[in-house]
Amino acid sequence: MTNSSVESPSKPKDMEQIVSLCKRRGFLFQSSEIYGGLQGFWDYGPLGVELKRNVKEAWWQDMVRGHDDVNTLPGAPSPYAMEGLDCTIIMHPQVWKCSGHYDLFHDFMVDCRESKKRYRHDQLNGRWVEAKDKKIFVTAPAGDDEQAHFEKQALKFFNLRSKHADSLSWDGDSTCLTEIDGFDQVLGPDAKTLGTLTEPREFNLMFKTVVGALSGEEGTSFLRPETAQGIFVNFKNVLDSTRHRLPLGIAQIGKSFRNEITPRNFTFRSREFEQMEIEFFCHPNDSQAWYQFWRDRRMRWYQDLGISSDNLILREHDKDELSHYSIGTADIEYAFPFMAEGEFGELEGIAHRGDFDLRSHMEGKLDEKSCPLEVQLGDDGKPKWKGSGKDLNYRDDLTNEKYTPHVIEPSAGVDRSTLAFLCEAYNEDEAPDDKGKMQTRTVMRLHPRIAPIKAAVFPLVKKDGMPELAKRVYLDLKKSFHVFYDEKGAVGRRYRRQDEAGTPYCITVDGQSLDDNTVTLRDRDTLEQIRVKIEECESVIREKMNG
Repeated sequence: MTNSSVESPSKPKDMEQIVSLCKRRGFLFQSSEIYGGLQGFWDYGPLGVELKRNVKEAWWQDMVRGHDDVNTLPGAPSPYAMEGLDCTIIMHPQVWKCSGHYDLFHDFMVDCRESKKRYRHDQLNGRWVEAKDKKIFVTAPAGDDEQAHFEKQALKFFNLRSKHADSLSWDGDSTCLTEIDGFDQVLGPDAKTLGTLTEPREFNLMFKTVVGALSGEEGTSFLRPETAQGIFVNFKNVLDSTRHRLPLGIAQIGKSFRNEITPRNFTFRSREFEQMEIEFFCHPNDSQAWYQFWRDRRMRWYQDLGISSDNLILREHDKDELSHYSIGTADIEYAFPFMAEGEFGELEGIAHRGDFDLRSHMEGKLDEKSCPLEVQLGDDGKPKWKGSGKDLNYRDDLTNEKYTPHVIEPSAGVDRSTLAFLCEAYNEDEAPDDKGKMQTRTVMRLHPRIAPIKAAVFPLVKKDGMPELAKRVYLDLKKSFHVFYDEKGAVGRRYRRQDEAGTPYCITVDGQSLDDNTVTLRDRDTLEQIRVKIEECESVIREKMNG
């Protein structure tokens, strides 16, 4: 369904306005806000929780529950089965040792001895600048208005006023701090003196916790940094209990936790987030074809839910970007308003993981620098991290062939997807007010499938039996949809409130309704108003939602 019949201005979207609307209308709040907030954590408000649930429900319906495992879908090499799981957040610590997270899941960070702030080493950019016969490297967090920050830092350091900005001599383009050897001439993003940044050091991203009464190392466990491992360790359980043959997809939606050094850009990079993941198990000979299938299918899903193809790209990773076990990875990326012009941020990764995961849980932790099938051995000649010892291979009951399945992993972020839908939906256009005068309105053009409220019901005025009839319409529709009732204020203002909430349809009970049992149905995007019989409201709205 195309969501926009009303022309919108082509001006760039302002992230500050989107964030403001999200709080004002109850989509998103800062966690623990009354205590000053907690960085990297966000709460979903009344509209936000409905939007997020609808995104997850659309994904589950389209990928799992609505899947046809009898016929071959367009582009698929063959029919396939889909099942779901809901695994625990805390798992046996050995899971994370054998998966590689215990040793390899880290970022490098630098601390500023002056400001006491911490930054990811690969997320600080800088430029060389010279003034007063001295050359320094000024830095700023990547993604900010870097040049403005560089200039402000340089002027302050050289004790110059803004009108003397022309005296700054810039050398080269913005460069990541990882390319700089030694920090003696580096000015931290919030520092006044040079050389305050520490050398990079490893920082494990997993949150530690303690299980049971044991407080020592033996009681240490972790909050999961991804949902995928729960699927891998349950692969044989699902296979045996469902009696499916491969190819088989196992899906899961759930919370994950990463102790990000610098969470930023609203909900884009958070410490607590939710994932929608599929681990698709198939024969090694067919894995490349399945990789192509899932790349294309997942890209279409975002477009079908209203994200413009102009704002999406499918980017195949270069060889030097690939994980050591990956045969291929493609990212679906979106042009978020906080990105620089022409840049995109990751929404979802589709990875061809080969047989790495099942082998690691069978045999033990694999060495990042070794051959993908070579187990890292300890001093005693045994695997450094011992695997489960369970046979996770698959035997085809028709051909009797035994093999370790290859895995294709479409892994989407629920919060990032929700943020992308919010950013895409935000629009400003012209619409008439109660007196027919054209005014700028803010409207969230969310696809009806994911809109928090499907319809709002209004009595035109609070008299003459209209509220009573409107409430009956509201209660009837509420059995099928999330519906909102509003009788406060002029009807034009009520329309505006629902436009900001993303409600696709408004139903108004007026004087004519009392005579012929019809109501006015207003479309959020086209502003078209039609008369509909009350008993047909549900079917008309459902048809429009699925159209």
